[in-house]
Amino acid sequence: MAAARENIDPREIGRFSGQARYWWDKKGPLQALHDINPLRVGYIREYSGISGKQVLDVGCGGGILSEALAGAGGEVTGIDLSEPVLEAARAHARQSGLNIDYRRVSAETLARESPGRYDIVACMELLEHVPDPQAIVAACAALAKPGGDIFFSTINRTIRSCLLVILAAEYLLGIAEKGTHAFARFIRPDELAAWAEAEGLAVADCSGFMYMPFIRRAWLTRRCGMNYVMHLRKPV
Repeated sequence: MAAARENIDPREIGRFSGQARYWWDKKGPLQALHDINPLRVGYIREYSGISGKQVLDVGCGGGILSEALAGAGGEVTGIDLSEPVLEAARAHARQSGLNIDYRRVSAETLARESPGRYDIVACMELLEHVPDPQAIVAACAALAKPGGDIFFSTINRTIRSCLLVILAAEYLLGIAEKGTHAFARFIRPDELAAWAEAEGLAVADCSGFMYMPFIRRAWLTRRCGMNYVMHLRKPV
């Protein structure tokens, strides 16, 4: 299948594939993902619960979120289009004694194969890395069961996010690899909400979150001017 039809940017796949060996290094280039993960899992648990539910992690990478969701009792499937990071995810899950189904498949393809299968669909830190984020939103909506919960985490397109997420994090502090983010691909909450509502989803919550790398702590806030998480529900 051609890259464009799979809704991927080969440069993004190459960048994250190159980081596969560092994925579980909590002090490495993906430290921030480890630091914000308890917040992401806590948010999902608060609004949906996890134990005993069929959970899909879209854009799972090396499995940081997938493992936490499985550890919380979810029956987890993780999907990604980078085979090297999926191999890292499978290897770490084996070491952790966790049964997670990792698959190399796009959200759009899986939505055609298994519509309405999952109680929870989580898509964290992916939308800002694909050419057509609206298509991912539509696929996630299709993958959720009626009455299911969908969670997105992404970055607002504001001057503040440009300064802090790109300039400070990538070029001044080195928290993320240079070139990880492109300002034009950041997504305003109203844009994401409109895409979701077009698929029949209802916005249940939108919360911002702050991350302080020096103390390795993240917390929720009502201000969504930079990073934010959104909870949506699919009607029964």
